[in-house]
Amino acid sequence: MLTQLHACLQLRRSRSVRYVVAAFAAIFVVSTLYYLEIPHHPEGLQEELREHLPHWPLSIPIPGGSESETSAPVWEERAAQVKQAFLHAYRGYLQHANGYDELRPLSLVGVNNFNGWNVTMYDSLDTMLLMDLWDEFAEALPVVKQGNFHQLRASNGNGWNKSGYAPFFETVIRYLGGLLAAYALSGEQVLLDRASELATILEPAFNSSAGLPRFGVNPATGMSTMSVSGVLAEVASCQLEWTYVAHATGNKTHFDRVDKLLNTLANAMEQRKGGMFPTHWHLNGGKATSESRSMGAAADSGHEYLLKQYLLTGKQDVESLEMYMLTANEALTRLVYLTPNRELLYVTDTSGGSFTASHNFEHLACFFPGLLALGAHTLDLNVALAAIDPSKLSAEARRQYEVLSKYDLHSLHMAAAEGLATSCWLMYADQPSGLGPETVQMRHDWKFVGEDGKTKVNNKGKLWIDAVEEWNEGGRQGPLPGLGEKKTIAQLRKEDGMAQADYSVRRPDYFLRPETLESIYLMWRTTGNPVWRERGWQIFQAIEREAKTPSGYASVKQINKSPAPQSDEQPSYFLAETLKYLYLLFKNEDLVPLDKWVFNTEAHPLPVFNWSSWEKHKFGISS
Repeated sequence: MLTQLHACLQLRRSRSVRYVVAAFAAIFVVSTLYYLEIPHHPEGLQEELREHLPHWPLSIPIPGGSESETSAPVWEERAAQVKQAFLHAYRGYLQHANGYDELRPLSLVGVNNFNGWNVTMYDSLDTMLLMDLWDEFAEALPVVKQGNFHQLRASNGNGWNKSGYAPFFETVIRYLGGLLAAYALSGEQVLLDRASELATILEPAFNSSAGLPRFGVNPATGMSTMSVSGVLAEVASCQLEWTYVAHATGNKTHFDRVDKLLNTLANAMEQRKGGMFPTHWHLNGGKATSESRSMGAAADSGHEYLLKQYLLTGKQDVESLEMYMLTANEALTRLVYLTPNRELLYVTDTSGGSFTASHNFEHLACFFPGLLALGAHTLDLNVALAAIDPSKLSAEARRQYEVLSKYDLHSLHMAAAEGLATSCWLMYADQPSGLGPETVQMRHDWKFVGEDGKTKVNNKGKLWIDAVEEWNEGGRQGPLPGLGEKKTIAQLRKEDGMAQADYSVRRPDYFLRPETLESIYLMWRTTGNPVWRERGWQIFQAIEREAKTPSGYASVKQINKSPAPQSDEQPSYFLAETLKYLYLLFKNEDLVPLDKWVFNTEAHPLPVFNWSSWEKHKFGISS
């Protein structure tokens, strides 16, 4: 019966029909079947799994010795400190780099590395609004209104600016996302007008045969780069922005661009028969050109936008939901591993058809636990999985489906989120500076006793799902693998001076990145567990101690030293993302409810909406 119902939820997007309203009725029926008719593991087994999720005490240890939970007024004061940090960074930018993209906080000069259109200002607009910085926002509006999107200014910036091309991906997530979020929060029409104008300027990038965007656009001539290949993160991370600008303006051209792109992704998923999208793509063919997988660089936001597209459109885009579920299935069964000593969870990347894991753990991949938590918070995951027809999947995707269908997926996804987010936090807490490295190599040399009684070593690592299966089959003793109490390396070495770390640092830089704080914020909002706020507070204190300069904040070269040597850069995303997530984490009021807003990959919030009857008629959206 599910197979029959699946006909109305199938992957194919060869038609222009995308948002299948009838899917709501189908999901209701699927839900009824799932709970009443479809054989699955007993409800008691699901409840037992939930019992093994970590339960943190209400009162948690706080640096400084107090055992009492931090009070609401203290959290408001901490939010005020983040607000002052934003003002310090933004005022330093205005004083020393006004008119440029970013501040060099050590040399106190400006740099044009993202088109020369004042990217720090655009990236900061919605942060100002959320922080009630009305004067700063009002002063920025005339600059935005007068900006010239047809001319690049490339003083000493990146090569693509000098070549005359605006990089599509970065321009979309920083400028277009910033304009749209600021419009949604303020209602200032000039912001929407400029957003629509910028979207139109960038739309020549979609001129590939499959509608996947090319690397860049010359805003003066309207010509795009002639690239025929791209990476997933750059070709599949504009759906949110184009969908919302189409909705807000009623511009059918904007809608048609995103509609074609989403059709291409859905057709590619159908042809691949499930699994994660690989990292490298042919733009004209609309197909992957590699079998490498990653949750980090070259892929991250491409996976992120599958779930978020479904949420942004009021849970109407069922095909994006299905692609997210298939992506999560493969990630949880093939990319998430355990270390042998502290049993830390980590998500890694693989190369080639052999699916060889690198066991690298990137800071960029630390968005993933937050994505899992968001999905568990907003979806009925078991119903979403049951709506997929396993007969249409490849053998490997079907294996993943069958393994995961045995579990209460809310508990399983939240367990993975908890373990991964804790590992991301420990990457900070383990360091003398209190800041996290860009990349680490995780230990994966598991020892075991062979049939001959001799100790052997498995250097391929242990998949987390295999450990969960062993735990399940072994009577479920103790917490789920990868959870339970975790101590820092410093704490362990106080107990045992020979204690070894679970990883070696490959890249010791901290680029003021937001991904760990993004996940910490989402873990706080989805669990209500105050330990996440305390962990975020520790990171903010480290940023203040190690990265602050007299006129801003600087990236750090070596996180394994304190004081940490600094780099001469203050990325715009530090104001757009890092400080925003910290502020929202510490504010007692939920300023951006997760059921009403969706963050783009630059932390610009866009409001959830439903297509109106007129929009469905105008854009050709089937009812």
